[in-house]
Amino acid sequence: MTHAPDYRVRVSIDPGWPVALALVVLLGIAVGAHRLNGYGLEKPALVAAARSIAQLGVAALLITSVVEHLWLSVLLVVVMFALGVLTTSRRVDAPGSWPAAATAMAAGVVPVLVVVLATGTIPLEGIAIIPIAGIIVGNTMTAHTLVGRRAFSALRDEHPQYEAALSLGLLPAQAIREIVHRRAPEALLPGLDQVKTTGVVTLPGAFIGVMLGGGSPVQAATAQVLVLFGIMAAQTITVGVAERLVAARRLVSPDLRSALVD
Repeated sequence: MTHAPDYRVRVSIDPGWPVALALVVLLGIAVGAHRLNGYGLEKPALVAAARSIAQLGVAALLITSVVEHLWLSVLLVVVMFALGVLTTSRRVDAPGSWPAAATAMAAGVVPVLVVVLATGTIPLEGIAIIPIAGIIVGNTMTAHTLVGRRAFSALRDEHPQYEAALSLGLLPAQAIREIVHRRAPEALLPGLDQVKTTGVVTLPGAFIGVMLGGGSPVQAATAQVLVLFGIMAAQTITVGVAERLVAARRLVSPDLRSALVD
C-alpha cells in the first residue's frame, strides 16, 4: 500500500557554526568575484552583508515581539511601508517627493491587502499579514523605483521633445506623458518575467517558505500564486499612478522640477 508523503516535518535553519561557515564562504565568493571581475564593489558588498545581518536580526526580534498582537503587527507593516517610501524616494533622486511616492505605492498595496483579507485568503493575524504585506510592499517599491528612474531619464534625454510638444500646444502634463508613457511598461517587465518563469526557472520565497514550514507542495504553490498575483496587481497600479504623478509634476527630481516649466 502506497502512503502519501508526510509534509508535516518542519525544516529549520538555526544559527550555529554550519550557518556561520556557509555565510563566510558565500560572502568570500561574492567578494572574490567582484575583485576578479574588477567591479570594485568589494567594500559595498561587505557593507551590504553586514547591514543585512543587522537588519534581519532586528526584524526577527521585532516580529517575534509583535506577531501575537494584531495592532502591533499592523504598525510594523506601516513602518515597513514608510521605510519603503523613503528608500524609493532616495533611489529616484526625489526625496522631496516622498508624499507622491507614498500615494503611488499605497494605491497598489492597499487594494491587494484588502482583497486577500476580505476574501479570507489569509487570516487576520500578524503571522500571516506581516510576510504577505512585506513581500507586496517590497515588490511595489521596486516597481516604483524602476518607473521613476526610467521616467526621469527619459525626461532628461528628451527635453527638446518636451519643449517641442509645448510649442505645438500640448499642456505640460500631456507633453510629459507623451515621453514617459513609452517607458513606464519597462518597470513592469521584471515582475511579469517572474510570474511567467515561476515553477519553471525559479521557486520564489513564498513557495520555499511554506515548504520549509512543513506545508505540502500544493499549499506552497497556492501561496506563491496568491503572492504573484498580488505583486502583479500592486505593481501595475503603482506604476500607473506614478506615471500620472510624474505628469502632474508632483513626483519629480529637483532638476526636473525646474526644467519642466510651462
